[in-house]
Amino acid sequence: MAETEYSIQVEHVEKSFRVFLDKGQSFKERLLFRKRSRYEIRPVLKDISFRVKRGEAVGLVGHNGCGKSTTLKLLTKILYPDKGTITMQGRVSSLLELGAGFHPDMSGRENIYTNASIFGLTKKEIDARLQTIIDFSELEAFIDNPVRTYSSGMYMRLAFSVAIHVNAEILLIDEILGVGDVNFQQKCFQRLQEIKAAGTTIVIVSHAMEQIEQICDRSIWIDNGKIREEGIPKYVHEHYLSAMEKERLARETEHAPKANATAQEQAATDSEAPQLPDFCEPTAVRLGNGAVQFTNAVMRNADGEVCHVFPTGAAITVEIAYAAKEAGLEGNFGYGIFREDSVHCYGTNVDIDCDRLIPVQKTGQIRWTFQNHLLPGKYFLDVAIHSKTGVFFDDIRRIQSFTVTATKRDIGLCRLETTWDFEQKE
Repeated sequence: MAETEYSIQVEHVEKSFRVFLDKGQSFKERLLFRKRSRYEIRPVLKDISFRVKRGEAVGLVGHNGCGKSTTLKLLTKILYPDKGTITMQGRVSSLLELGAGFHPDMSGRENIYTNASIFGLTKKEIDARLQTIIDFSELEAFIDNPVRTYSSGMYMRLAFSVAIHVNAEILLIDEILGVGDVNFQQKCFQRLQEIKAAGTTIVIVSHAMEQIEQICDRSIWIDNGKIREEGIPKYVHEHYLSAMEKERLARETEHAPKANATAQEQAATDSEAPQLPDFCEPTAVRLGNGAVQFTNAVMRNADGEVCHVFPTGAAITVEIAYAAKEAGLEGNFGYGIFREDSVHCYGTNVDIDCDRLIPVQKTGQIRWTFQNHLLPGKYFLDVAIHSKTGVFFDDIRRIQSFTVTATKRDIGLCRLETTWDFEQKE
């Protein structure tokens, strides 16, 4: 692909900050306590490289302090890299923090002009879009009030409205979509989908995995200043959450049991993270506290044969064996099916279908059969068991894969049984 087809190119970028241990605030303090001005160099980004295609939406994920927001600030040229190069093709619009660029004593209307001009719009262009920005923000009644009188949600509405109406080729967003009411968030998501479809490149930093999965084509997991993994958001997020779960379990073994946890759940939580069994897909991810563990998984066709290729319309039976550390637990068994590109096709559990949980023995097996209405493609099966309170005992993403073959020339995701009725007159 030609380099001109990339909106963003980040090549071998490094960034460090000076972190002062105890810096004096006044000249007198700095003169009298010179030793307090000691500092250390703390590397935040360590030789990261990635490219973003025109019209692509990319999410940056990782734990606090890993370098996500620093990366976004480098893209906006608020910061500059110590080493490496960053190339941006097109007008950039950014939402890096709530109300950034707003003057608290100016009205919302005045701040629209100021903020939009920072993004490169002329007064004539702002005049033409002013009412559209106000209408989208739903702040008509407050638009001439000083923004210092705005709530955090109103700040967000105005800032987002300006940023998405400057016709930028690149939109950068940092942890701002979690602010505001549910209806406005949905409105923002819909608008982001529209501007993405129009060819705008989007980069989002967020801890909300579901937001990134709704909007983004790709996720980049930054871990301690380096890119650890990038790819389809759902699968990158599973690996990220699995790593975070292992860290959490390791930390909890160092603390006393919590008073509000049951003895059974706490004992399981204090154990080490369960290991991936050999009957799983190589790319499988396992979560859960290990109180119950799946010990085998088999998919069978209508003849009872172990199978991983099924035609559309055929019955599929799944058999899952498990072992519990102790009897007496109740479990909610469930499964989900995802297409290879992470589209969620279906999910259910025994609580939904049977309106009850299943008593868990020391060892046991659960079996379920479903009619396969999926159309041709590769799919993954997820299985899980959790307690009544929502504690996951075991949760294996992509425990098995299977392929669906065609029997008719259907189009779409699944087959809907259709009856045709024709009335014809001469």
